[in-house]
Amino acid sequence: MKALIRFFYIPLAVVAAFLLCSSFLIKPKGKEKLAFPYQSQGLTDREAAMQLLSRFTFGPKPGDVDRVVKMGLEKWFQQQLEANLPDDSLNQVLSNYDAINRSNAEVAAEFPKGASVLRMAIKEGYIDKDSVNKGDKKEYREKLTAYMKMKGLKPQRELYRQFFNQKILRAAYSNNQLQEVMTDFWFNHFNVSITKNNCAQYIPAYERDVIRPNSLKHFDDLLLATAKSPAMLFYLDNFSSTGTNTNFENTHREAVRKKIEANLPPEAQKKLNLANKAQGLNENYAREVMELHTLGVDGGYTQSDVTQAARVLTGWTIYPFDEHGPGAAYKKVIDRIGEDKLAERGFVHDGDFMFAPNRHDNGEKVVLGKRFPANGGYQEGVDLLEMLAHHPSTAKFISKEIATRFVSDNPPQSLIAKMTKTFLDKDGDIKAVLITMVNAPEFWSKDALREKTKSPFELAMSAVRALNATIYQPYQLYTWIDKMGQKMYFYQAPTGFPDRGQYWINTGSLLNRMNFGLALASNRIPGVKIDLAALNNHHEPESSGAALQTYAKIIMPERDLFASMKRLTPLLNDPTLMDKVDQAASKSAPKTSQMEENKDSMMLAEASEAPNKSIGMGSKSKNKQNSFGDNTMLAQVVGVIIGSPEFQRR
Repeated sequence: MKALIRFFYIPLAVVAAFLLCSSFLIKPKGKEKLAFPYQSQGLTDREAAMQLLSRFTFGPKPGDVDRVVKMGLEKWFQQQLEANLPDDSLNQVLSNYDAINRSNAEVAAEFPKGASVLRMAIKEGYIDKDSVNKGDKKEYREKLTAYMKMKGLKPQRELYRQFFNQKILRAAYSNNQLQEVMTDFWFNHFNVSITKNNCAQYIPAYERDVIRPNSLKHFDDLLLATAKSPAMLFYLDNFSSTGTNTNFENTHREAVRKKIEANLPPEAQKKLNLANKAQGLNENYAREVMELHTLGVDGGYTQSDVTQAARVLTGWTIYPFDEHGPGAAYKKVIDRIGEDKLAERGFVHDGDFMFAPNRHDNGEKVVLGKRFPANGGYQEGVDLLEMLAHHPSTAKFISKEIATRFVSDNPPQSLIAKMTKTFLDKDGDIKAVLITMVNAPEFWSKDALREKTKSPFELAMSAVRALNATIYQPYQLYTWIDKMGQKMYFYQAPTGFPDRGQYWINTGSLLNRMNFGLALASNRIPGVKIDLAALNNHHEPESSGAALQTYAKIIMPERDLFASMKRLTPLLNDPTLMDKVDQAASKSAPKTSQMEENKDSMMLAEASEAPNKSIGMGSKSKNKQNSFGDNTMLAQVVGVIIGSPEFQRR
């Protein structure tokens, strides 16, 4: 008996020991080794550090190149990939914005659309239905304002203002810069627009709960999360897409409808069927999820695939928040069925998302050659998105998009091929794809250095970071970014903003960029404070030429500045330059009340004065009057540097 036991357990113990040892030898998933080949491309440690900072942050702050070199380039990048550095100072400032952490339901209740407010006021008898759009418009608006105040409702512009402000503050101050850069990248890739009325109020939660948490994870998780978000469901109209479901055709309403239609002439029945089909099925999301989100325009799909995919995704809608908001009709359906019985009726409720089986096309479909059997329900939509997320065309398309953002407007095919292979081998692991990119010689090629043109947002953020600015009124920067040609969150097309330099640069935009640099450096942007003297340890340059050389090296480290110096020197001799900036600055100031401006200033000033938690220059320099720091000559020098063609490149 003992011999039998030994015979059984000894081999088992050997196998267990082998598995235990091998677990230490196998490289954990997502832990690919970082080894940057920048030296083989002729770059120094400092030049390579600058390349990392220019691509994976919103611009280096003073001393960042030294810090990255001292830490080690690979270690710094790994730390950014993990995205868990403490952000206590930033979080303290953001805590003053009470609306940015609201759930979609809370936003819908506190910041309703104007049409919803009007319906509520009419229903409660506060406003006479017959008086709408008649009589004194001013009196009518005052009534609505009074009603909102009485009910504790707030205008949507207050929500958007806080939302815009938080984006600027995160980009300027977060220690987890790569996560913020990737959040910006993916939001643009899965673009939704505030111009689309129904989806606008759900965009803050879309960025906060869908984009940012998944920005460095797996692509399929990100794709599924965007597909189920109210912002995307409304933006591309999938919330209303309906198909034929024979399982739900036995209701009394359907029986009556069929009886009526049966008595119609054949030609009328045909027209009615076509009209019902056109009204029910919406292909907008199905088309864009293939063309823009996954496969790409040349990804190998056909119009038939779009239609079939749209059928698969019918019934994907939002869970109703209240009786006034979108999807309110379904609230009555849910109340009748009972929340506890939704699942057994085939409904799927996941946060703000709902799958409604009675609106789902339960017939068989075929997409890209894959058969989806009848009655697949919610799961066939998940299976479709998983198939798209793992498709070879998707791997290539997403890899090219990432390489275009982080390498050049026309990235090498050899690099795209490496990233595509990693995407497929690593199950769409975004971190692994990024590691493959930075481990490739193509990323470090001198041809790729400073090949990207900054968008207006990137320009503004890199400028405030380079000058170590303290931002008390972020919205002032938002208006300047808009003036320079990028109205954030307002891009209407699902493509998002183009990621190519030619889109951003023209004569008008260059003038606005120069005006921005001069206004920023001369402290002419309200609520944004710069201490230029502190950047140079309060050493005063002997001349404007010396100041230009000194500050160009501080603001644009590790660059060959000879050509820039030659180009910028003549600008310093224009005696009317600052007068022009005054005019430009006054035109760019946002039209907000003094109360709003004071509120922003007070919130951020209080946060920056907290002990050991200052942001930017902190409280010591906030009120410091430094004659040299306010010197017109120095401000003009720094402004010209910020507005220079060299600073526009990253």
